[in-house]
Amino acid sequence: MEVETLTRFFMWCTIVNVGLLLLSFVLWTLAADFIYKLHGKWFRMSRETFNAVFYGFIGVYKLLVYVFNIVPWIALAIVG
Repeated sequence: MEVETLTRFFMWCTIVNVGLLLLSFVLWTLAADFIYKLHGKWFRMSRETFNAVFYGFIGVYKLLVYVFNIVPWIALAIVG
């Protein structure tokens, strides 16, 4: 594969993943009660535990986006 093709691939991966990250953040800030009630039917846990789990998920997802999307995109942009 050419560097330009890989650069465009990682650019679009970054755009999609950051969009999903922002969407989950917006949904969490606007509909936190609804999300808690919806998932509370399946998983019995306190609100504090649910908030900690969601916060951890967002943190891990953000870290994965940085490591597997943004860093390769920047490296390929520098090289290409």
